[in-house]
Amino acid sequence: MAQTVAQPTATTPAVPAKLPLKAIAPWAVFFGVLMLVLLYFVGAEQGATSVVSGEDVHEWVHDARHLLGFPCH
Repeated sequence: MAQTVAQPTATTPAVPAKLPLKAIAPWAVFFGVLMLVLLYFVGAEQGATSVVSGEDVHEWVHDARHLLGFPCH
């Protein structure tokens, strides 16, 4: 019974593909605007500055408001 041993071969190291900034920019702007909208609804949507009438949005994000340190009472 003969055993064979795999011999190492010379390979080139894997190089990650470069992602151009033009491909990332639209997504970065989209997620930036989305984060600003979410920050508004969590941090400022209540009372006199309300975009949505009533207190529904305030009640939906109430715990997140306290978790992030925004006062609301």
